[in-house]
Amino acid sequence: MSEDPYKVLGVTRDVSEADLRKAYRKLAKKLHPDLNPGKKKAEDGFKAVATAYDLLNDPIKRAQYDRGEIDASGGERPRQPYYREQAERDTGHPYADDLGFGGFGGDDIFAQMFGRGGGPNPDRPGADARYRVELDFLEAFNGGKRTLTLPDSRALDVTIPPGTRTGQTLRLRGKGGPGIGKGPPGDALIEVDVRPHPDFRLKGNDIHIDLPLSLRDAVLGGRVIVPTPSGPVAMTVPKWSNAGAVLRLKGKGLVRTGGVSGDEYVTLRLTLPAEPDAELQDFVSRWGKTEHHETQQGVDAR
Repeated sequence: MSEDPYKVLGVTRDVSEADLRKAYRKLAKKLHPDLNPGKKKAEDGFKAVATAYDLLNDPIKRAQYDRGEIDASGGERPRQPYYREQAERDTGHPYADDLGFGGFGGDDIFAQMFGRGGGPNPDRPGADARYRVELDFLEAFNGGKRTLTLPDSRALDVTIPPGTRTGQTLRLRGKGGPGIGKGPPGDALIEVDVRPHPDFRLKGNDIHIDLPLSLRDAVLGGRVIVPTPSGPVAMTVPKWSNAGAVLRLKGKGLVRTGGVSGDEYVTLRLTLPAEPDAELQDFVSRWGKTEHHETQQGVDAR
């Protein structure tokens, strides 16, 4: 029966991912066969450490082991070791060492070791790398291209699909950590945060906006220009439109699944001229006497 993986790595059951990784690297470096030539005990210890780390580094298997659902070897099924996504700060793999651990052999030595004595398969996919990007509202709405500069100064070209939302994760296949042996590289996972727009409000897949409307257009109606995230469009305002009326521009909202777009809803906001208009004031003072009397009657009736 295999030994308890926690004991093999010298950690407690509540060990964090970061401390688990540190314990593994320390033991792997100490027991590596190339540093202990001809020492069978060191080679066996190295294999045990790798096996224990493979199990505990997998959140699902670790939980199953903690619940007693599988044993230290992974149960009756043949163990299929593979990388799980690492924390956001870990864009490499367990064998990379910030202190220069890779300098005495790195991936090649470990790959050779894993191929000996019926050990785990040396071909493993690389770890996924996680990043965050902040997009302008219109950039996320319309889509486009963005070049990210990574912490190691590499440039990563990202395609922003139209209709991208806050919280959405973009996956760039093969842009993560390098694989081991013939294993493929991991993916780059980019979490998106979309900045709000000063005018457009997103509700579901629909866009909402307030449109200033002159008294003339409200009374007589006509064609007005309305901003949309994809550019200004002409819209017809019906005659005698009240302030607060909502008009719909079909298909001018966010792209939905399947390529169908939501709508844009335009709320009319009556706006007087910036400067006082004597003629308009005179007209309203004469016309408004009857209108004011009728309005007040309606209020009193309620």
